[in-house]
Amino acid sequence: MKLPVFLFSKSTMTTLTLQAAVIGIIFYAAHGLLVNTQANLEARNIASGFGFLSLESGMPISNSLLPYSPADSYGFAFFIGIINTLYVAFLGIILATLLGILIGVARVSGNWLISKLAEIYVEVLRNVPLLLVLFFTYSIALAALPIPKKSLMPFQGFFLNNRGIYLPRPIPESGFLIVCLAVLTGIVAAFLIHWYATRLHRETGRIIPSFTIGVTAMVTIPAIAWWVTGGPLAWEFAVLKGFNFTGGLVIRPEFSALMTGLVLYTAAFIGENVRSGIQSVATGQINSSKALGLPAGLTMRKVILPQALRVIIPATTNDYTSLVKNSSLAVAIGYPDMVSIGGTIIGQNDQAIEVIAMWMGVYMTINLIVSIIMNWLNARVQHIGR
Repeated sequence: MKLPVFLFSKSTMTTLTLQAAVIGIIFYAAHGLLVNTQANLEARNIASGFGFLSLESGMPISNSLLPYSPADSYGFAFFIGIINTLYVAFLGIILATLLGILIGVARVSGNWLISKLAEIYVEVLRNVPLLLVLFFTYSIALAALPIPKKSLMPFQGFFLNNRGIYLPRPIPESGFLIVCLAVLTGIVAAFLIHWYATRLHRETGRIIPSFTIGVTAMVTIPAIAWWVTGGPLAWEFAVLKGFNFTGGLVIRPEFSALMTGLVLYTAAFIGENVRSGIQSVATGQINSSKALGLPAGLTMRKVILPQALRVIIPATTNDYTSLVKNSSLAVAIGYPDMVSIGGTIIGQNDQAIEVIAMWMGVYMTINLIVSIIMNWLNARVQHIGR
């Protein structure tokens, strides 16, 4: 078999030689870094490896979504930090998206006051470091709350003080699983109703109130299950004992400050993405919807936003990944995320290289997953837009 001539051309050989040289330099530099690091660790009598993860941690963690005690291992403590980071990132992305859409729509509002207020919000938050926003939220806004004995109580069972937010804790009872299945059934029914209404509209032009019917199904089915099972849910209320509350569900100030700062800061950037996406839609599209007599709200939902997504999604992907990485600033206000717990592990074991490697691996994995999901969504939107 005769090989193609271009494989042996001078330009191809030069390119391959340069690529091989670059790869060789990278491997040589990595080998030198590894050897030098190992020598420095041995000189300082610092053990390397991940064996320390199985040792007892002895560290307390104030905020934990899973049962944890200081007798657990360093590995489990680091896992608690990962869960806390994922929890903050997940809630932060959802809340920042909702607030960002609201701010972006307000930026292009015809109401002068609403538009200017949204503009001031964006310009202030985008030009202030996130760390200062977190410090302000934690040290000034939340610290000004009263002590537990003088807690604010907007309604029964809800207490707000400088120790946190105390809510009634739900306690499932027998039959609660049936209610959960009913909720899932209602969601599936609403989805099927919407799918059928969309197909019917495309084929026959008929319009049925799928949204109203779907919401009715989502509410009625769980309500019937709740009534049949006799309301299988009890509530545990917080009670003031001594200098603090016990029982109930508590949201710590550190978590509240971190979530508030991340959401407010990221929403300013997402709001600008939404604004630019809305303004990228051709004026003719908006005029056509007005000529058809569509209400302003329906025009925004059905005409403007679907086309604006092609501009909004790519920029918002960067903001989502930034939010995940910015959550590491939780260490500044004492929230036990992955970086905070990892820093404590480094202080107790001097395993800085291993912990930093785990930080890098976790953040890279989370952001790659976010990027894959957003790129898939962006591809779908681009396909629909053609």
